[in-house]
Amino acid sequence: MNPADWIDTAAVPPRPLPAAVDAALAYLAEALGHAVYVHWTLARVKRRYGSLAEAKAAQPAVLKLLLAHDGVIEYWERGRLRTVAADEAPSPETVLTRLLHTHRRRFRSDTSSAEGAAVPAAAGATGPAAPTSWLATQGPADLAWLARAGRFAQPHAASNTLGAANDTQALALFLRDRTGRSSHTQRAYGAELRRLMRWCGARQLGPLSDLTRQQLLTYRHALQRGAEGASLPLSEAARTRALAVVASLYRYWYDTGYLHANPAAGLSAGSRARAEFAPTRLIPPPLLAACDAWLDAMEPDAAHTLTAQRRRAIWALYRYAGVRLAELAWSAETALPRLEAEAPGRWTLYVCGKGRKARAIPLPTPCVAVLRAYRRARGLPPEPPAHEALPVIHGNKGEALQQAGLYREVKAIFAAVADGLQAREPAQALLLRAASPHWLRHAYARTLVVDHQVPLPTAQALLGHASVQTTAAYAKTDLTQLRAFVDATFTDNVP
Repeated sequence: MNPADWIDTAAVPPRPLPAAVDAALAYLAEALGHAVYVHWTLARVKRRYGSLAEAKAAQPAVLKLLLAHDGVIEYWERGRLRTVAADEAPSPETVLTRLLHTHRRRFRSDTSSAEGAAVPAAAGATGPAAPTSWLATQGPADLAWLARAGRFAQPHAASNTLGAANDTQALALFLRDRTGRSSHTQRAYGAELRRLMRWCGARQLGPLSDLTRQQLLTYRHALQRGAEGASLPLSEAARTRALAVVASLYRYWYDTGYLHANPAAGLSAGSRARAEFAPTRLIPPPLLAACDAWLDAMEPDAAHTLTAQRRRAIWALYRYAGVRLAELAWSAETALPRLEAEAPGRWTLYVCGKGRKARAIPLPTPCVAVLRAYRRARGLPPEPPAHEALPVIHGNKGEALQQAGLYREVKAIFAAVADGLQAREPAQALLLRAASPHWLRHAYARTLVVDHQVPLPTAQALLGHASVQTTAAYAKTDLTQLRAFVDATFTDNVP
């Protein structure tokens, strides 16, 4: 390969990589913010550190291998810096090829870009309107039903900021922007949209952009009394959720200009539903402390040190940042989540939440200490540099650990602690086995709102809630604060 054929599209202006492989690797190391390929010898170690004592403190793994080998290679692979003897390392060309493939959204081949430009994109498969996983599961008849534009659509108008030509493309964009990367939220939204589609199919209505206000009001009434084609009747809570999804779809289409009118205006009592929300999936503080203690007491052997540090880091981020499951999964499109250190010990986690909204979460000292240890185990600088662009959590088979892997790691912690509690506290063990990473988000919110009485707008910003009413609902989980307010208010007035 010729490195000069690759363009760094993130540079301003975009520039080609150096032609020499070594120079290209050095460029990547500077651009990505971490070492990617370093060839160590004893002579280089002495030049870099001045003494063997300093080298041993800074590079213990490198120095240990140099005692038995003439050369040692540090190279980047699957989210970490690996250290091996020079005769066991992959070639510089191999490492460069892997890195360019991993960061293919940023580094583009000049030749492949030219070839791709000559091939027209398939209709309906352009970037913003690419099918979501939920749409990909729909049958040909449903896709044909959606691949139209109804009476309220303005697919070619200048005010249509979506650029969608039909309901399929507009629906894909809605699911992308409203559900983020959460497969759970997308399934829930998809189920409600499918319910509406079945109801329309039974009455030969549609597509979605063709439904009138009167038809949607009829659908709302059908959810309450029961009707053909919609798995009815529904309970009040289920009916509220179903209508909220439908109202959100039409509001999104209207706000982005795909529709010139919103037939679902006032369809859902969304604010009432938020006011009635009360979190119930909470982990008591003693059980959280038991999980913390189990992680602190874990003594991994040398072969599993990195695995153990990664598990601690995952736990610390869900525990002390209150992020959703999907928010900790790496996205090459947004380059999030990302860590930044404004000053030593003052770290911030940046994530992409629902509605593709970025959120900044300051991390407390216990979380920073765990992340520092994990970064050292990966071969990264203890403090994240300002321009670092790599996954916060590495994967064993790829550059980053995604949602399924993150979920398994947290569940493994709950299961291990539950095993230790089974004999003496079976009820607590059962609770932990049922818990998921989202329970840690509830615990984080409750700590803010109930335990430390953080102002609701501040807690709302940290949690990324669309409505402050959702944040306020955590106050319902405990009457201690309300009782204290009442006592302080009326005790002095008692004769």
